[in-house]
Amino acid sequence: MQTNFSLAQLADPHVAESEKILRKCVHCGFCTATCPTYVTLGNELDSPRGRIYLIKDMLENGRPADKEIVTHIDRCLSCLACMTTCPSGVNYMHLVDHARAHIQKTYKRPLLDRLTRATLAFVLPYPGRFRAALKLAGFGRPFIGLFEKLPALRPVAAMLKLAPASIPQASPTAKPGTHAGQGIKKRGRVAILTGCAQSVLDPAINETTISLLTRLGVEVVVPEGEGCCGALVHHMGREDQALASARKNVDAWTRAIDQGGLDAIIITASGCGTTIKDYGFMLRLDLAYADKAARVSALAKDITEYLAALDLPEPVRKPGTVVAYHSACSMQHGQKINRQPKELLAKAGFVVREPPEGHLCCGSAGTYNILQPEISARLRDRKVKNIEATGASVVATGNIGCITQIASAAKLPVVHTVKLLDWAYGGPRPEGVSDSGLIAAE
Repeated sequence: MQTNFSLAQLADPHVAESEKILRKCVHCGFCTATCPTYVTLGNELDSPRGRIYLIKDMLENGRPADKEIVTHIDRCLSCLACMTTCPSGVNYMHLVDHARAHIQKTYKRPLLDRLTRATLAFVLPYPGRFRAALKLAGFGRPFIGLFEKLPALRPVAAMLKLAPASIPQASPTAKPGTHAGQGIKKRGRVAILTGCAQSVLDPAINETTISLLTRLGVEVVVPEGEGCCGALVHHMGREDQALASARKNVDAWTRAIDQGGLDAIIITASGCGTTIKDYGFMLRLDLAYADKAARVSALAKDITEYLAALDLPEPVRKPGTVVAYHSACSMQHGQKINRQPKELLAKAGFVVREPPEGHLCCGSAGTYNILQPEISARLRDRKVKNIEATGASVVATGNIGCITQIASAAKLPVVHTVKLLDWAYGGPRPEGVSDSGLIAAE
């Protein structure tokens, strides 16, 4: 794609990076076939190619974002299916991230939209605030029908619908500390991301991960000072808040590296993993953090990515359960992790089935199911229909957003992949999962 940026514009490193990305696009349109919003809405401007034209026009002319650009960029899920499909290597992720930051700086949203986004940014990245908000959600549930009738308040209705009826107790494993590996032979030392929303919605995911890893002889460190990865606000264009979270985590993990070394930083939410693996790029212009951030990004591993690299023993039990594996967009498109989760499940004795249209997003996408509830619901229902068509008795996935989204409509249990693996390797059976077909390992 030909571009016409001035030398003064290209002096801005963010614009210069976007210009390089834009020049790689050859207008082929392959991305439209795998874009969930284009497939759902049929509008060229709701495809990656259409959004690229809008972003190019906005940045080249150095003008503020307008309502049309904001409408179509807001509808993007950042699922990154387009990057998997693109034959030219267009880094759409970095381009749309820049566009969102530009929108945040130059566009004044309607009051209720601003308030909704500010509330999400103030609450979701902080477990204490998020827990308190979920407890208050019960008072708002009687008004869901009213909120749904008012377009500006539909995100509030979506939040209330997604809020669980009960909240698990906070896990002691979220507190800073070290969990020693079992057995005589130490097999590694890793840190684990505690994170934000997942630690409130399903703290058992990290509990299970720590239990499994320590049984395998891996020492697990929960560092002092780490928190939200920054993904939630990063995708809302709140770049200063996102980078502050990134720096805080880089500092925490650098201390852990200096105090005993780390073989990996384990991430159990793939949405977080995609962002943490991008810290090196996000902080590339910060001379105090660029090298440290790149080091952290290189150590970041999804739990299935790390387990696949270990020499695992034979499972304690082979459940034989038929599992529909839902590959989160941030897993398959963002991190290019495709075979490891399925191979681990198969080795552990599960029968793995892949739903049709597995490349299409479930509609969760961070805060997307709150800010774009109608499109999100259509994608969710399409995803659930494809999952249930597999005939599986349980859904496995590696992202808390997908778990929450799919479980809101599916008739079968939806659990984190690591819970099924832990079950096969001697842990408890995940709640809601049937033990029918259980066979002892030879």
